[in-house]
Amino acid sequence: MSQNHSHDDAVKFAYWVPNVSGGLVVSTIEQRTDWSLEYNQKLALTAEKAGFEYALSQIRFTAGYGAEYQHESVSFSQALLHATTKLKVLAAILPGPWHPAVVAKQIATIDHISNGRIGINVVSGWFKGEFTALGEPWLEHDERYRRSHEFIEALKGIWTQDNFTFKGDFYRFNNYTLSPKPVQKPHPEIFQGGSSRAARDNAASVSDWYFTNGNTPENLKAQIDDIQTKAAKNNHKVRIGVNAFVIARDTEEEAKAVLADIIKHAHVEAVHAFGDAVKQAGKASPEGEGNWAKSSFEDLVQYNDGFRTNLIGTPQQIAERIVELKSIGVDLVLTGFLHFIEEVEYFGKRVLPLVRELELKQQAKAA
Repeated sequence: MSQNHSHDDAVKFAYWVPNVSGGLVVSTIEQRTDWSLEYNQKLALTAEKAGFEYALSQIRFTAGYGAEYQHESVSFSQALLHATTKLKVLAAILPGPWHPAVVAKQIATIDHISNGRIGINVVSGWFKGEFTALGEPWLEHDERYRRSHEFIEALKGIWTQDNFTFKGDFYRFNNYTLSPKPVQKPHPEIFQGGSSRAARDNAASVSDWYFTNGNTPENLKAQIDDIQTKAAKNNHKVRIGVNAFVIARDTEEEAKAVLADIIKHAHVEAVHAFGDAVKQAGKASPEGEGNWAKSSFEDLVQYNDGFRTNLIGTPQQIAERIVELKSIGVDLVLTGFLHFIEEVEYFGKRVLPLVRELELKQQAKAA
């Protein structure tokens, strides 16, 4: 039984591609993680071998918050696909700078080149400075999600229909036919993130996958139940991914010491600047509950509240917490690490087999 696909409902694993400099924590602590292509291709092969199914590239158009350099997500994703054979790579896409027709065409081509291993993550936008720098209009919070909704509807239409016609507020198509269509049927997987009501509503009607920020099992369960109730009403199926920064060490003390060290060396100015920008985005949601709306300084040291998921400890503790996440409806864990290559390798050897064992035990119990 391969560790990768032991059974269909096995929890899946993805990792954040470090295609921007500065690693995954806003800290001056040493990170043996590099944003270069060479490092990233080696990491992709390591992750594939370790049993990871997905890699998620990031999109940044401008520097900020410790990310001085950034490689563009679609072209970088393609380079990682060339280096691997099984891994699926998700390219982050930002409606606004990208037009759905361009994305549909790019991704369909890469789908053919990679034999069906490309997907996308639609990022509605949280970084106002980036839009301003590009001369792109900065829409209100819920309007950004309304645009993403149309963006995804347009992509699905282009990928599955001939003579596609669409009349939206943001996008219009007149008898457009894309040829060739993607290899993946019905279309490449569409991921989307967020925590606000607008994000959940969007996922519950059009996205294949919903990524949420790190959180406690109780808070995650409330979000997941809300999405799944709405999705059922829409006759829609959506799967759930949760962000987690993993610190797996032989002892719990070691793992906690690493976390304390990361926070102790936090780049205070960058964390505060990041916090101001994302809280502006999070609080801007009408109910004031977007991503990061309730994040503390410590939470913000890891971009997507990854510490809050608490995958910090021994392999056994982490495996048990992952299986607990699965029991509340999490289908995928999106991981970040301090020293990517060696820690992804350790995770594959020490944590993943325990997760698979626990899953089989649960299955047997249920049966």
